[in-house]
Amino acid sequence: RLLAARAGADLDDDVALVIRVARAQQIEELPGQCVAPRLQVLFVGINPGLYSAAVKHHFARPGNRFWPVLHTSGLTDRLLSPFEERELLKYGCGITNLVNRATAAASELGPKELTAGGRRLAAKIKRLRPRVVAVLGIGAYRAAYNVAVMVGEPLEQELTLVQIHSLEVADAVARLVRLSPQSDGAQSA
Repeated sequence: RLLAARAGADLDDDVALVIRVARAQQIEELPGQCVAPRLQVLFVGINPGLYSAAVKHHFARPGNRFWPVLHTSGLTDRLLSPFEERELLKYGCGITNLVNRATAAASELGPKELTAGGRRLAAKIKRLRPRVVAVLGIGAYRAAYNVAVMVGEPLEQELTLVQIHSLEVADAVARLVRLSPQSDGAQSA
């Protein structure tokens, strides 16, 4: 609504305005969980940015590469917008965050928050049993678990950790999902 009232305004100005409003309001309600059992891929963000928190959708800031990379890699058959994030479940994909607090930068998160987020994420992974956990921000993941886990290293039987930072890696995730044997109840991408 805020952006609609500013028709004709510069996109950068609109983004800056939404972020200023988000900071002023100290947003408590964050983008909702987009998860289900036995996903092919569970994407794990570090934490919501202020823009995403303000509009209540994951990876929503204009220019974020997450949605185009998913489509270009073949994980979705069309380009989804952040406002269609629940559609990801139809493709066997979901989104969650390591820490559920919106910040302007992930560097604002403290070690205790990352460690607590790591415990919550581990429980969520154990409960949901995704085939692949794709971490967007491997440094935060390593800090949360105090480990030097390598990208592509199996975390436990039939669960692989990957980091999404480019189209090439997203393509590798798509190939991994297509080549993996299906688990009971899993959706194919």
